[in-house]
Amino acid sequence: MLLDFSKFSHAEIADLLRHHCLSLTVDEALTIQNGILKRPPTLTECVLWSIQGSEHCSYKSTRKFLNTLVTDGEHVILGPKEDAGIISVATDQKGLRYGIVMSHESHNHPSQIVPYEGAATGVGGNIRDVCCMGAEVIAIADGLRFGELSRQKTQWIHEGVVSGIGGYGNPVGVPNIAGDIYYDKAYNDNCLVTVVTLGVVREDHVIHSYAPKNSDGYVYILVGKATDNSGFGGASFASGNLEEKNESVNKAAVQEPDAFLKRHLLKANTALFEELRNLNLISRVGFKDLGAGGIACATVELADAGCYGAEVDLEKIPTSLPDLPRHVILCSETQERFMWVVPPELADLILTHYNQRFALPEIASQAQATVIGKIRSDGQYRVQYREEILVDAKASDITRGLRVDRPLLERRPLFADPELQNIAPNQVLLKLLSHENIASRAPILERYDKQVQGRTLIEAGEADAGMLTPFNEDKYPEEIRNTGVALSLDQNPRYNQISAYWGAVNAVVESARNVAATGASPRAITDCLCFGSPENPEHLWDFSESVRGIGDGCKALGVPVISGNVSLYNESAGQAIPPSPMIACLGCMPDARKAISSSFQQAGSHLILVGERKDECGGSVYYQLQDALGTHVPKPDLKRIGGEIAAVTKAIQQGLVLSAHDISEGGIAVALAEMSFKNLLGVDVNLPFNLRDDILLFTETGGFILEVDSSHIGSVSQFLTDAQIDFWDIGQTTTTPVLAMQNQIKLSVGEAKAAWENGLREKLG
Repeated sequence: MLLDFSKFSHAEIADLLRHHCLSLTVDEALTIQNGILKRPPTLTECVLWSIQGSEHCSYKSTRKFLNTLVTDGEHVILGPKEDAGIISVATDQKGLRYGIVMSHESHNHPSQIVPYEGAATGVGGNIRDVCCMGAEVIAIADGLRFGELSRQKTQWIHEGVVSGIGGYGNPVGVPNIAGDIYYDKAYNDNCLVTVVTLGVVREDHVIHSYAPKNSDGYVYILVGKATDNSGFGGASFASGNLEEKNESVNKAAVQEPDAFLKRHLLKANTALFEELRNLNLISRVGFKDLGAGGIACATVELADAGCYGAEVDLEKIPTSLPDLPRHVILCSETQERFMWVVPPELADLILTHYNQRFALPEIASQAQATVIGKIRSDGQYRVQYREEILVDAKASDITRGLRVDRPLLERRPLFADPELQNIAPNQVLLKLLSHENIASRAPILERYDKQVQGRTLIEAGEADAGMLTPFNEDKYPEEIRNTGVALSLDQNPRYNQISAYWGAVNAVVESARNVAATGASPRAITDCLCFGSPENPEHLWDFSESVRGIGDGCKALGVPVISGNVSLYNESAGQAIPPSPMIACLGCMPDARKAISSSFQQAGSHLILVGERKDECGGSVYYQLQDALGTHVPKPDLKRIGGEIAAVTKAIQQGLVLSAHDISEGGIAVALAEMSFKNLLGVDVNLPFNLRDDILLFTETGGFILEVDSSHIGSVSQFLTDAQIDFWDIGQTTTTPVLAMQNQIKLSVGEAKAAWENGLREKLG
């Protein structure tokens, strides 16, 4: 079917686009016909451009801001150019580098509409991104944002999302080692479900997601589930606002997960990676997962990234439903599929590997590996079904997508600090500890497998970051087996409501503090940037300011951004979510045996505070108790934060610190309380700062609490002094299980722990 837009008025073109559910503007449709193809496009070509030209795929509104971020550095093996980034964390005696593969993506719209399937397929897609780099998948983590827990719909979405993450990650056999969750009414109609996946690969074993040099005539091999209509239009769906009237259409854009098939495919892929390495063929193949845009986007992106074209024969694609429209076969986002591009002489080896050795057709109905096309040297991308040509365009024109330069308008939020109130500090601390944004995450974490694979050293919830030892098996060189990597996710939407810039800075710095508190040095971050409509100038301003904040935070810490994702149009009925730059930080530790948790280890220890207390309660949970947002958001000192984090990690790595906890939600009072719970130790603390007591106890100015044995206090003091780090000896741990702080709080650890353990569980029913 041809769509000749030249025959219609602008209004008629708009109606035609709506009729065919094409996420194109009138100007974009005319650009495709008049500026790119110089002829009327086919319906399939319009579908393809609506996907490749979507915000989800092309970043057409945001790319210019993202280009300002630092994405390379000494340890970067691969920046945000392909399906996942790779950061070096260890080097063996032969000089070979070993990398952690990181992917960070969102599945927000699908999870709001169909929570279980949306979250599960979000995990599945993220795992594919890491696997297709030639990596073994070793961990996942999740960053979640939900609305008010008092709402029945929030409870339904919450249950579906958590079940979907566990219901997919657990049977796939990948541990969930970290997470971050926040509840706020601003997410009532738009939840956020972001997933980080980690993999491990040696640098010379990386498989790239592009056609290699001299690959004219290479063949495409589609692997996995037979194509159906699930997920069709998913990328376009993710590039529009959620509207209740479109709910049935939106549900059809959500993919259907199959965790058990994925587990089998991961095993098959890993075995094939090893065989290709043994044959010294890694550099002669390309591999990519099928995500947004399905077969179309995988084939055209593999080709164009290698400066080639491609041809695809739709008749060769296995389908599980009869009479699927041609454009659906090409662009459906059916799950559990991969695409190889390989020399023709390797085709039989790969087909035999999947279809016979790993018996895909016996594992799932019509699952298989099939040759569906080949690389062309002329740069042209052509798709046909029998004698009908459905797509005939330059591959580079398709992948370049459609660009747009949108206006910005500074957002000036108007918030006020709450009126001073007489408070009962003990009761405030109990309310904070039971608040859903502070209370124990055990009701969620207990749904996830955290120890599968045997690499997990510190589970989620035991410290500020999860930690694993990725090379602890005999197949890795002995000298790197004790290497540890820590992972943390962070973002406070209340900070971002006050200031998109400082909210982003805090997300970067806080995630870095989290990994540092285990003893790991921050090495890289990923960002999943969730915002409202870029067509709203204030929302795009928030995006630009958030990216600026991420950039400044990363420069202060000396870490690059190696992977990420942009998710826009997170709004309903004109109400957008807060600016939400979801940040993950990866840290590494040469000897993970020296890693520490956030729980006090003994009585009589010195408590060292790193980080001055300031009047920075804006966005705090303390102000949230008073139904206020405030104005004075925490503002990390970017000139000092890098040195502060480096000093803390070095002290831990030298065995001078027993436990450590960063100061964030709830302030120093909550941090001290949380450290006391596991071993039921008390504290006796006084803070030498000239601030009102409630501000002093509950301000969320960042910092660390370090537990130091009396035999090491001199060494730690000298160490921090030499590093020019401000610190204070504020008290000690006690055998009496009482929290005594500032002559204001005197509360039994048992009572405080009960509030913390039951706060979220009771709200979840």
